[in-house]
Amino acid sequence: MWPPLRAVCQRVCRRSVAAVLSKCFRHRDANVSHFSHSAGRSAQACEALMYRNHGDPSRVVQLEDVGLPPLGAKDILVKMLAAPINPSDINMIQGTYAIVPDLPAVGGNEGVAQVVEVGSQVKSLKAGDWVIPKDAGLGTWRTRAVLPEDDLISVPNDIPLLSAATLGVNPCTAFRMLSDFEDLKPGDSVIQNAANSGVGQAVIQIAAARGINTINVIRDRPEFTQLSYRLKAIGASHVIKEEALRKPEIKELFKTCPKPKLALNGVGGKSATELLRHLQVGGSMVTYGGMSKQPVTVPVSALIFKDVKVRGFWVTQWKRDHSQDGRAFRAMLDELCSLIKQGILTAPACTEVGLQEYRAALDTAMQPFTSNKQVLVM
Repeated sequence: MWPPLRAVCQRVCRRSVAAVLSKCFRHRDANVSHFSHSAGRSAQACEALMYRNHGDPSRVVQLEDVGLPPLGAKDILVKMLAAPINPSDINMIQGTYAIVPDLPAVGGNEGVAQVVEVGSQVKSLKAGDWVIPKDAGLGTWRTRAVLPEDDLISVPNDIPLLSAATLGVNPCTAFRMLSDFEDLKPGDSVIQNAANSGVGQAVIQIAAARGINTINVIRDRPEFTQLSYRLKAIGASHVIKEEALRKPEIKELFKTCPKPKLALNGVGGKSATELLRHLQVGGSMVTYGGMSKQPVTVPVSALIFKDVKVRGFWVTQWKRDHSQDGRAFRAMLDELCSLIKQGILTAPACTEVGLQEYRAALDTAMQPFTSNKQVLVM
């Protein structure tokens, strides 16, 4: 279930550009995204992809020159290195996401930056460190930013740039769903739709590292065979088309691997219902996305005779629930970065795009059957 919209908006409003414009010369709240057109004793100016109205991202997003606020004692000046365009970024600009910031706002919720300068009271970071946002709403589609130390968390600067840029959302979502809902052991099975998405690819790789089988469902498409090979190359046990879930051949598959304890749903609609049909008795289906924009329908028989559990997951809420004690987040990032360094967890297929080419990148990110994630490189 989504958190109360009022509570979410209140939190995001403190991050909004409008709030900063009125406060940039006063003491700054640690939760505000510091971004101002009035530079004052400014660290430097920067470029940012901003939107002043909700709507079609390719129309409402504009590249603007803006000034940065002064560097406070507990602030960090960062240079953004790379930031992906995720579906949640698109939905936020459209005004349809659970987080709706005050306008104008800077786009982007994920990315990696390098520390350029730190305030006099900063303890945890130093120049040269790589950092990612702790929470959504920070506005990562910009070249530089002045941010509170508490809004950032370090990652190793010797992992691939694209892995760091795409670490904070999809791999974390995959990690938590594989860890928090069922006690999965080597040899167990997980079934998922949207298997070629960023989350889906992370699920495949993390599950393979744990010895867990994955049954990966993707929509039929002209390049199905090539995509199937690519997913198997990163560790997928089985790759099947959606229509195969309704055919007798699925029974043959379950002769070679156990029925899944866990189903991961990023699509909704009929696809989610089909996942439920193949769960073990007492298994869980976790919904983290709804690309079909169709509701999840649960058959009564699945509840009565199979006692399935139907859950939801939003990584932003998980991060906020664990914000007071950062050890769980730190431990998760450390484990994910260890997998990256071992070559076990790789970034999804990405297309690097210069900030000036943002319109084409936004258009591409919104196309159906998009296999490559668009990543803005500053």
